[in-house]
Amino acid sequence: MTRSIRIRAGVAVPIALSGLLFVSAVHTATGASRTAERAAAEGHRLAQAWCQNCHAVEPGMSGWFDRGPSFQAIAEREGTTALSLKVFWRTSHPTMPNLVISPEQAEALSSYILSLKGD
Repeated sequence: MTRSIRIRAGVAVPIALSGLLFVSAVHTATGASRTAERAAAEGHRLAQAWCQNCHAVEPGMSGWFDRGPSFQAIAEREGTTALSLKVFWRTSHPTMPNLVISPEQAEALSSYILSLKGD
């Protein structure tokens, strides 16, 4: 009987640890997803406040504005990545107003633009 208990404990411990690791992984993925969603929502708010005079910031509105490309068109460009957008926000462009934005705001705007890929 003692051996049977040890065998059950020997099996139960790895199963319990596997369950804990799974729950932890799901929680981390969900937390990261929620953080990305919050950043994209903040970026959307910033885009509406700062960018919509020259760019179509809403998905599916390409061609409505002629001063700048739509955010969806930017998102769907082959070279658009988080890094390329980060570099873009740090570079002055003669055709754009000289916006001074914080790294957090740049991250939020980038998250919003990248969320439009494939829509």
